[in-house]
Amino acid sequence: MSAPAAIPAAAAGPGSGREGGALHYRRVLLKLSGEMLAGEQKFGIHPPVVDRLTDEIKEVHDMGVHLGIVIGGGNIVRGTLASQQGMDRVNADYMGMLATVINALALQDWLERKGVHTRVLTAIRMEQLAEPYIRRRALRHLDKGRVVIFAGGTGNPYFSTDSAAVLRGIEMEADVIIKATKVDGVYTADPAKDASAQFIPEISFLDALSRELGVMDAAALSLCKENGTPVVVMSLDHPDAVKRVVRGERLGTLVHP
Repeated sequence: MSAPAAIPAAAAGPGSGREGGALHYRRVLLKLSGEMLAGEQKFGIHPPVVDRLTDEIKEVHDMGVHLGIVIGGGNIVRGTLASQQGMDRVNADYMGMLATVINALALQDWLERKGVHTRVLTAIRMEQLAEPYIRRRALRHLDKGRVVIFAGGTGNPYFSTDSAAVLRGIEMEADVIIKATKVDGVYTADPAKDASAQFIPEISFLDALSRELGVMDAAALSLCKENGTPVVVMSLDHPDAVKRVVRGERLGTLVHP
């Protein structure tokens, strides 16, 4: 079970990397949790965190990577949690989708102030704020070197942002989906609760599904398995984490067919 072969710089085309060196992955879908934007304050958007995160996104973009981003809304409202507390599940999920739009607009603002051309495309139509999601339009933005932030989930309740990330990654023909989490990869159990949990550097989709390791929800993992799209699960606490992954360094856990 090995990672895909690296892409030689001469064959990488627009993703050959303006900073030098071959890219292992030329087109990437980066999945971020909404909680990541809250930082230590646990709620809302913490500017120093977004500033650091967008610095890293800019560095990856400057390498020539075609970059799409899906971000959750858990720093504002999490639909599944709200429904568990008595709210109608459909309404709660739509609230969660709207929270992802808020986060996407925040990322766009920070990135564009750093000179990165960015487009927000949302699955829920709100033309005053963002473009409606149209696959051909999104592909065109990527081809033009713009960072594309996908908001509004899939536009449907009962689907997680993991499913939205995988769906958009497949539609954008991404070479890999990078899922940034609070932990540095996949473990046999929750390392925050079980001191004996062991790190798993590499696992197949089938094993991840059968062992219910919480890599992603089952629908998202099944989509990856059917389409052969690898997933790297890692933490952004590592310096230059995304840059290192797109250059082929083994970081976090590789989940593959």
